[in-house]
Amino acid sequence: MAKVSAFTKNKRREKLVAKHANKRAELKAITKNRSLPMEERFKAQLKLNELPRDGSKIRVRNRCEVSGRPRGYYRKLKMSRIALRELGNYGQVPGLVKSSW
Repeated sequence: MAKVSAFTKNKRREKLVAKHANKRAELKAITKNRSLPMEERFKAQLKLNELPRDGSKIRVRNRCEVSGRPRGYYRKLKMSRIALRELGNYGQVPGLVKSSW
């Protein structure tokens, strides 16, 4: 199990991303628009820099919803490889068959 502090920090970041997503997208669109004057784009970049860093989507870490493990994460299942194997052995993942040879 992951540290509770790491898990809660990641959840807090996810909330911040959702809160600032629209504003961040608008400002990024302005900064990337080459047809606008340089001063306007620069002002948009300064406003973007004033937003909290943890509000950026890249700061969120994919974590297993079962164990909180940050590595070996399957996006489609939202769990780590270890949690997937454990649940698969108990037959709790539909369609997953344990292989043996």
